[in-house]
Amino acid sequence: MLVALIILLSLGCLFLLVKLLALDVYVVTFVQEFRKQMRGESDGSGPELSAESAELGFLPPERQNTEYSAPLPAGLTGAQHALETGDWRPVADLLAATRSATATATGPDWEHRSMYVGHLGGLAAKDDGWLADWEAERPDDPDAAVVRARSTVDLAWDIRGAQRAKYTSGEQFAGFHRVLERSVAECARAAELAPDDPTPYIVEIWTGLGLGYPHARLDRLWKELVQRAPHHYEAHFSALQYWCAKWRGSEELARDFAARAAADAPLGSLLRILPLIVLFEHREEVEGYVTENTDEARALVDAALTDAAAADPDHPRLAEVRHLLAYYLCVQDRDEAAVELFRQVDGYVGALPWRYRNDGAEEFCRLRDLSVAAVLG
Repeated sequence: MLVALIILLSLGCLFLLVKLLALDVYVVTFVQEFRKQMRGESDGSGPELSAESAELGFLPPERQNTEYSAPLPAGLTGAQHALETGDWRPVADLLAATRSATATATGPDWEHRSMYVGHLGGLAAKDDGWLADWEAERPDDPDAAVVRARSTVDLAWDIRGAQRAKYTSGEQFAGFHRVLERSVAECARAAELAPDDPTPYIVEIWTGLGLGYPHARLDRLWKELVQRAPHHYEAHFSALQYWCAKWRGSEELARDFAARAAADAPLGSLLRILPLIVLFEHREEVEGYVTENTDEARALVDAALTDAAAADPDHPRLAEVRHLLAYYLCVQDRDEAAVELFRQVDGYVGALPWRYRNDGAEEFCRLRDLSVAAVLG
């Protein structure tokens, strides 16, 4: 009798174990399929998660700003408002302050300067009346000169358009090259008026990318730039685009450039994100979505997370880095860390990887909601 009871108990435990294993397999399979659906890797549309994200205060796609990666600095916003009335002086004051030896604890604020110049150059490419007034009153102002150079580069790229070469007309290309050629002299003049400023050289990288500067010429330009700002984030991002396979380099050249920059940069410079940008720029599509969940990629993410944590909270490019890190953390199923970064950048999607997609806001929210669901799950 005792033996029979023991046998029955053993069979019961075995049956329960089999059921538990089956349930575990079902749960894992469901979660894997759910993640595939959320990433667009299957035909399913996936569960609706907006309610969970809304509970955490996240915003829907229609409320995401697709132009910027983060709110504009208050000083730039105020100066831009003044431009709407034709008053360029607040802009002039803002840029002059970035060249001051006391702008930061270590000297001029080249990081904010290039960010301001990029934004203002984009405005002037669409309407340069205020810039023309500024130049007329202060013809040798180095700040006006560098904004003019940037606006010319932006105008050229606007003429070309964002389509691939096969969808770009000969007339567009002719206008693109003609305007870019003009920017070469403008960059040189801006550099002459402010010899210590790296910004004109950063602007000229985009001229060289469009005109097809040979590698030796870009190397000379880069040497001048890093003598003035050896660990400048926008400078490195811009040069990395030149070295990517889609422009004037190759995956190997881009990877080597990024690895050297990341290895030589001080902690907090944000340059440890560069190898991840290379990985993203040269990624392969798999079933409608990208997967970068290798040991190498995870190590690169860890290094970039440490770098970002050490950065100045006011660094003008920190949000851009957080966007790409949030993407990688989600792809790598590191959801708690991903949700925290999504929280820090929510409301703005004008950054890699979202700005490469026509549905950038939807893609941002889809991956964000995926990580939210995993955390709450």
